[in-house]
Amino acid sequence: MSDKRNVRHVVTLNAGSSSIKFALFEIDEGAPMAFALGLVDAVGTRRRLKVQNAEGAQVALQEWDVPEGAPFHTEALYRVLAWRRATFPDANVVAAGHRVVHGGIKYDAPVLITDAVLADLQTLVPLAPLHQPHNIAGILAAREAWPHIEQVACFDTAFHRGHPFVNDVFALPRKFYDEGVRRYGFHGLSYEYIVGKLRELAPLYAAGRVVVAHLGNGASMCAIRDGLSVASSMGFTALDGLPMGTRSGQLDPGLVLYLIQEKGMSAAEVVDLLYRESGLKGLSGISGDMRELEASADPHAREAIEYFVFRIRRELGGLAAVLKGLDAMVFCGGIGEHAWQVRERVLEGMEWIGIEVDRTANRAAKGDGPAVISTERSRVRVFVIPTNEEAMIATHTLEVLDAAKSDVNC
Repeated sequence: MSDKRNVRHVVTLNAGSSSIKFALFEIDEGAPMAFALGLVDAVGTRRRLKVQNAEGAQVALQEWDVPEGAPFHTEALYRVLAWRRATFPDANVVAAGHRVVHGGIKYDAPVLITDAVLADLQTLVPLAPLHQPHNIAGILAAREAWPHIEQVACFDTAFHRGHPFVNDVFALPRKFYDEGVRRYGFHGLSYEYIVGKLRELAPLYAAGRVVVAHLGNGASMCAIRDGLSVASSMGFTALDGLPMGTRSGQLDPGLVLYLIQEKGMSAAEVVDLLYRESGLKGLSGISGDMRELEASADPHAREAIEYFVFRIRRELGGLAAVLKGLDAMVFCGGIGEHAWQVRERVLEGMEWIGIEVDRTANRAAKGDGPAVISTERSRVRVFVIPTNEEAMIATHTLEVLDAAKSDVNC
């Protein structure tokens, strides 16, 4: 970390139900630079704080017990705050940037968090029940832990708010669209970061027609033209599109009616089924973790992977049609960056769309840096690019702060 006292620092937070990812960024000149990345997670009454430096070396590990029922987010953030003060007492932390999954119609760009913004975010909880409550809990805990710094919300849906009407609407009575029932798309912070990196690595491809596959425990794909999102596999909620670790992906809506009307399931039971018991976990009966499935000899694990690959291939064809062709494809996310077998199976036989995979390059790509996994003859260039949502949050947080300061000085 720089010893210049006028250098600003930003904390980024990504709060889940039993974990908080955080990072500390230094902002001097140019892009924010991360020098500490950490995680606080909970298993029962045990808590653990792990921190790595920018090179990936572990620099802190703390474990402790807490009483049953203790509020996770508040207690965890106070631990993060205590660690930061002890380790970097001279850090000039000016803001905390938060990942917020759903911004609805209203929020198409990052904003300073006020009581009014928080009230708006609460109304969106039903649209992202797996994420939004925990994002909000993290914001509330951060405001309590750091009452003297600004808080900024950065939305996963914002990147997709410019979709053409036909990629944004459902074939329902128009009043529902006007009320906000529309395709929002998610993982926008990841896609935005990938667009920026692609512009650095291959600007000609970045200006063209690109499909990005963000494949992880949450998975989606996005069609991008000249850096702008034009279609996404995810829709009104983060359930749609590809199967995920525990989420179902695309379903016939009549199936939900069947579960309620014929199986007697309550709405809460259907929510639990579709968000927590489906996807790779439900299909395999083993796990939602791709690493465990690839290591398993159980045929159900193989079938779950085959379905995952099938849906990616189907979505790739559809998104390429939306773009009227394809110039580049990018894999990112935990599976996209590390599971070479999944990438190879997705790209197998894709010469008709212009993709010829370099198997040696694909198997060598481990997610430790950008890589090209298509052959020299391939008309479509295929990349593996590690995503970095935290860097995107830090960048947006700085932009919001500087814009607010400029408005005050005008």
